[in-house]
Amino acid sequence: MSSTTEKVRQLAPHWAVMFVAMFAALAVVERVLGGLGLAASLVIVLVIAVAYPVVVRTLGVAPPVWQQ
Repeated sequence: MSSTTEKVRQLAPHWAVMFVAMFAALAVVERVLGGLGLAASLVIVLVIAVAYPVVVRTLGVAPPVWQQ
């Protein structure tokens, strides 16, 4: 198995969880605050994209690719 294939195999479940978290957060915020603009949506997505790997490392369930 190639190095790239192994990295994708390790990261795919985390990408799926991250995307579900993004959609759920957007849905909750939109339901609570009403319609969101593009800029606000992008901020929420970027915060989750940056915070997710940090949280996963802190919980000790990060894939080897994300270990430092």
